[in-house]
Amino acid sequence: MMRTFHTEQDFLDFATAFARALKPGDVIGLSGPLGAGKTTFVKAVVRERLGSDPASSPTFTFWHRYAGTPPIDHLDLYRVDDPSEVTELGLEDAFDGTSVVLVEWWRNAPGLLPPVRYEIDIQGKGSEPRTVTVTGP
Repeated sequence: MMRTFHTEQDFLDFATAFARALKPGDVIGLSGPLGAGKTTFVKAVVRERLGSDPASSPTFTFWHRYAGTPPIDHLDLYRVDDPSEVTELGLEDAFDGTSVVLVEWWRNAPGLLPPVRYEIDIQGKGSEPRTVTVTGP
Protein backbone atom coordinates (compact mmCIF):
# COMPACT_ATOMS: atom_id res chain seq x y z
CA MET A 1 0.00 0.00 0.00
CA MET A 2 1.27 3.46 -0.88
CA ARG A 3 -0.29 6.73 0.26
CA THR A 4 0.72 10.37 0.09
CA PHE A 5 -0.02 12.74 2.96
CA HIS A 6 -0.03 16.47 2.27
CA THR A 7 -0.24 17.62 5.88
CA GLU A 8 1.53 16.54 9.04
CA GLN A 9 -1.86 15.96 10.67
CA ASP A 10 -2.87 13.50 7.94
CA PHE A 11 0.44 11.67 8.45
CA LEU A 12 -0.16 11.57 12.23
CA ASP A 13 -3.72 10.35 11.73
CA PHE A 14 -2.38 7.50 9.59
CA ALA A 15 0.20 6.54 12.24
CA THR A 16 -2.47 6.67 14.95
CA ALA A 17 -4.82 4.41 12.99
CA PHE A 18 -1.94 2.01 12.27
CA ALA A 19 -1.11 1.91 16.00
CA ARG A 20 -4.61 0.74 16.91
CA ALA A 21 -4.14 -2.54 15.02
CA LEU A 22 -0.79 -3.46 16.56
CA LYS A 23 -0.44 -6.40 18.95
CA PRO A 24 2.38 -8.01 20.95
CA GLY A 25 4.98 -9.52 18.65
CA ASP A 26 4.40 -7.05 15.82
CA VAL A 27 7.61 -5.65 14.38
CA ILE A 28 7.75 -2.50 12.26
CA GLY A 29 10.87 -1.54 10.32
CA LEU A 30 10.93 2.17 9.47
CA SER A 31 13.07 3.58 6.67
CA GLY A 32 13.49 6.86 4.87
CA PRO A 33 15.92 9.78 4.77
CA LEU A 34 16.80 11.97 7.74
CA GLY A 35 13.85 14.21 8.53
CA ALA A 36 11.26 12.04 6.78
CA GLY A 37 9.21 11.41 9.91
CA LYS A 38 10.31 8.05 11.31
CA THR A 39 10.49 9.32 14.90
CA THR A 40 7.29 11.33 14.38
CA PHE A 41 5.58 8.08 13.35
CA VAL A 42 6.91 6.31 16.47
CA LYS A 43 5.73 9.18 18.71
CA ALA A 44 2.23 8.94 17.25
CA VAL A 45 2.16 5.17 17.85
CA VAL A 46 3.37 5.56 21.44
CA ARG A 47 0.87 8.36 22.13
CA GLU A 48 -2.03 6.30 20.73
CA ARG A 49 -1.07 3.09 22.55
CA LEU A 50 0.05 4.55 25.88
CA GLY A 51 -1.89 7.81 26.14
CA SER A 52 1.22 9.97 26.36
CA ASP A 53 4.20 10.85 24.22
CA PRO A 54 7.42 10.08 26.11
CA ALA A 55 9.07 8.91 22.87
CA SER A 56 12.36 10.35 21.73
CA SER A 57 14.86 9.05 19.23
CA PRO A 58 17.22 6.56 20.91
CA THR A 59 19.99 7.37 18.43
CA PHE A 60 22.72 7.29 21.08
CA THR A 61 21.23 4.62 23.37
CA PHE A 62 19.90 2.46 20.50
CA TRP A 63 16.87 1.19 22.49
CA HIS A 64 14.03 2.69 24.55
CA ARG A 65 11.25 0.67 26.16
CA TYR A 66 7.95 2.37 26.95
CA ALA A 67 5.92 0.56 29.60
CA GLY A 68 2.38 -0.33 28.68
CA THR A 69 0.17 -3.21 27.70
CA PRO A 70 1.86 -4.30 25.55
CA PRO A 71 5.13 -2.42 26.05
CA ILE A 72 6.64 -0.67 23.06
CA ASP A 73 10.30 -1.15 22.17
CA HIS A 74 11.82 1.59 20.01
CA LEU A 75 15.19 0.85 18.41
CA ASP A 76 17.23 3.27 16.33
CA LEU A 77 19.99 1.70 14.24
CA TYR A 78 21.18 4.93 12.61
CA ARG A 79 24.61 4.65 14.25
CA VAL A 80 25.06 0.94 13.52
CA ASP A 81 27.91 0.63 11.05
CA ASP A 82 28.28 -3.14 11.14
CA PRO A 83 25.29 -5.50 11.62
CA SER A 84 27.35 -7.58 14.06
CA GLU A 85 27.15 -4.65 16.51
CA VAL A 86 23.52 -5.48 17.31
CA THR A 87 24.60 -8.69 19.05
CA GLU A 88 27.10 -6.79 21.16
CA LEU A 89 24.38 -4.31 22.09
CA GLY A 90 21.87 -7.05 22.99
CA LEU A 91 19.21 -5.61 20.70
CA GLU A 92 17.89 -9.04 19.71
CA ASP A 93 16.34 -9.22 23.21
CA ALA A 94 13.68 -6.74 22.04
CA PHE A 95 12.19 -9.41 19.78
CA ASP A 96 10.83 -11.75 22.46
CA GLY A 97 7.23 -11.47 21.22
CA THR A 98 5.88 -9.63 24.27
CA SER A 99 6.05 -6.09 22.91
CA VAL A 100 5.43 -4.03 19.81
CA VAL A 101 8.84 -3.26 18.27
CA LEU A 102 9.50 -0.24 16.07
CA VAL A 103 12.95 -0.07 14.45
CA GLU A 104 14.24 3.08 12.76
CA TRP A 105 16.99 2.58 10.15
CA TRP A 106 16.34 -1.18 10.21
CA ARG A 107 18.22 -1.68 6.95
CA ASN A 108 21.49 -1.03 8.82
CA ALA A 109 21.02 -4.51 10.38
CA PRO A 110 18.36 -6.31 8.32
CA GLY A 111 19.09 -9.69 9.89
CA LEU A 112 17.97 -8.39 13.28
CA LEU A 113 14.31 -8.25 12.29
CA PRO A 114 12.19 -11.37 11.95
CA PRO A 115 11.02 -12.31 8.45
CA VAL A 116 7.39 -11.55 9.37
CA ARG A 117 7.26 -7.80 9.85
CA TYR A 118 5.82 -4.58 8.58
CA GLU A 119 8.10 -2.36 6.53
CA ILE A 120 7.21 1.31 6.37
CA ASP A 121 9.17 3.53 4.02
CA ILE A 122 8.62 7.27 4.43
CA GLN A 123 9.77 9.67 1.71
CA GLY A 124 9.76 13.45 1.90
CA LYS A 125 11.14 15.96 4.39
CA GLY A 126 10.52 19.40 5.78
CA SER A 127 7.23 20.80 4.52
CA GLU A 128 7.07 18.35 1.58
CA PRO A 129 4.26 15.80 1.38
CA ARG A 130 5.09 12.37 2.80
CA THR A 131 4.76 9.29 0.63
CA VAL A 132 4.39 6.22 2.82
CA THR A 133 4.73 2.68 1.51
CA VAL A 134 3.64 -0.14 3.82
CA THR A 135 4.38 -3.80 3.18
CA GLY A 136 3.92 -6.76 5.47
CA PRO A 137 1.37 -8.94 7.15
